Amino acid sequence: MRIVLGVGGGIAAYKAASLLRLFKEAGHEVTVIPTEAADKFIGRATWEALSGNPVSNSVFDAVETVNHVRLGQEADLVVVAPATADLLARAAAGLASDLLTNTLLVARGTVVMVPAMHTEMWEHPATAANVATLRGRGTIVMEPAVGRLTGKDTGPGRLPEPAEIFDFVAPYLLPAGAARTAELPLEGRHVVITAGGTREPLDPVRFLGNRSSGKQGVALARAAAAAGARVHLVAAHMEVPAPADMEVTRVETALELRQAALQAAAGADVVIMAAAVADFRPAEAAGTKIKKRDDAADPVITLVRNPDILRELVTRRSEQEAGPELIVGFAAETGDAEADVLEYAQQKLERKGCDLLVLNQVGKDLVFGQDTTTVTILDRDGSEPATVSGSKDATAAAIIERIGSELKPR
Repeated sequence: MRIVLGVGGGIAAYKAASLLRLFKEAGHEVTVIPTEAADKFIGRATWEALSGNPVSNSVFDAVETVNHVRLGQEADLVVVAPATADLLARAAAGLASDLLTNTLLVARGTVVMVPAMHTEMWEHPATAANVATLRGRGTIVMEPAVGRLTGKDTGPGRLPEPAEIFDFVAPYLLPAGAARTAELPLEGRHVVITAGGTREPLDPVRFLGNRSSGKQGVALARAAAAAGARVHLVAAHMEVPAPADMEVTRVETALELRQAALQAAAGADVVIMAAAVADFRPAEAAGTKIKKRDDAADPVITLVRNPDILRELVTRRSEQEAGPELIVGFAAETGDAEADVLEYAQQKLERKGCDLLVLNQVGKDLVFGQDTTTVTILDRDGSEPATVSGSKDATAAAIIERIGSELKPR
């Protein structure tokens, strides 16, 4: 696999040398592109010795090969570590001021940015906006580690250890020697993904909702697109932007999501129901704000069931003998005295009748809004459940890989 390793100008650049060695030991071809600032931390002799390739950061070197275009076009994977605040800003703005930013603009393979900077820089609204922009375009941005920084200060912004970065990008690595021309698991497939949490209005101001951030659904959309699929994202309320390079339908309520999902599923190969859909909605939504008055009784809110969209998708496919080849459900479960989360997920799989069910154990500080997760994939054939842990991007890649393996060859 052909990897471009971009190195930003931060003290953490020294760790990139170990990451380079891990890529090389795994059998991959690596070209290092340091920024001019990175050259002040690590000399080019180190990069050339470890990679076995010449190193440059100028668009005027190897002009006869159109180097500033060729490197990005040929790369199967681009990893930038460390990605400084300045480098994130330039990438988000689409600048092409050196060889690395030119390469990022041309790259059509997977791009992974691994930020490293002081906490104040990482938490600055400008950096947060730049990260959101990059993620919205499909760039994978790893969360920085929390720990000792350059000086005496400690906090988020530390570059993760090389082995952690390697494990993070592992789902995007093709076997050594393989190229991007290898068959993509979802190439030519139409995939519908629902994401985020629905909101059921109580009155013009208030609603019943849930804690879903949409991060897992968006990660699945990016992973499916990277696997070659044409993706249609049905987005309820999300705390992250939808990727810019796919069809997006915005919805708010469970009824709106049902209509959009059923319509989109009619022509899809795969439907992934990752949205957190409200089980209940108010029987009536007040037309004006419900007032809190001292002389009035406490309001009583009557709830009614929302339709079971996942079950309806499965039923329609069975009745019409047509529809998505694969329907994937999600289960956000908590255990109790009667059963554990896996037992409840197995019951849900049997009740819904979907082909695969992805289990999340939820609770305080678990899953919702977090950047890491643990999922367990169950199938209706009764195979041993498979558990995957890591970032939501990494787990999404594993889920998409499993989906690809379940589809019949065309």
